[in-house]
Amino acid sequence: MMSPIRANSILPARREDIELHTADGLTLVGELARPADRDPVATLICLHPLPTHGGMMDSHVFRKAAWRLPALAGLAVLRFNTRGTGSLRGTSEGSFDGGAGERFDVAAAIEHAEFVSPPLRTISEPELAAWAGNGKPLTALVPEFDDYLRPDEARERFAVVPQCEVVGVPGAKHLWVGDAETVLDEVVKRVVPAAYPLPRQWDGPMEYGDASAYANRTVAAFADLPTTPRPRH
Repeated sequence: MMSPIRANSILPARREDIELHTADGLTLVGELARPADRDPVATLICLHPLPTHGGMMDSHVFRKAAWRLPALAGLAVLRFNTRGTGSLRGTSEGSFDGGAGERFDVAAAIEHAEFVSPPLRTISEPELAAWAGNGKPLTALVPEFDDYLRPDEARERFAVVPQCEVVGVPGAKHLWVGDAETVLDEVVKRVVPAAYPLPRQWDGPMEYGDASAYANRTVAAFADLPTTPRPRH
């Protein structure tokens, strides 16, 4: 019988706790979710929002990606806590470094999944030039009402990368509150076009997660905090 896929629906997958080891000697905790009955067609590496504002590997979009995309799109989803960040999975070693030391965290995840995904919010001009030079596809999903970078600004920012597709999402806000389904659809549309659009119902076994465990890690809970500036090294 078909059942609606809800915010806390967990679809079948092979899920395993993983540890990532950074070049500067830290151990990070994470999870790799893979399709239950086939090899993945690709692997998504999820880089969570700022931990100073509640970001973690279980941030709602990434949690839903890991709970749905292995079954619905044949994708593997790798999500992890950057240095000093904690969730139900555990706490990664180290402490938040404002995006500087976290480059080692991303490198460790890439090494684990053999995938390239640099942090776009703090990307430098040389890094943008490298994207332009290697020709790899680059898609930037940008909320219409983002707090830091809106679609027109993003198009200007990424203009140096000819192959970059900036997708402005009408009505969306920072951290995609209320728009997780739109984000997952846009990701699948580019990575696994045959699985687009994602179904909103599931005919098979389904479990349910406890979202209340993160009631104190919502966007609203951190709304009054200023953004932490990136330290210079």
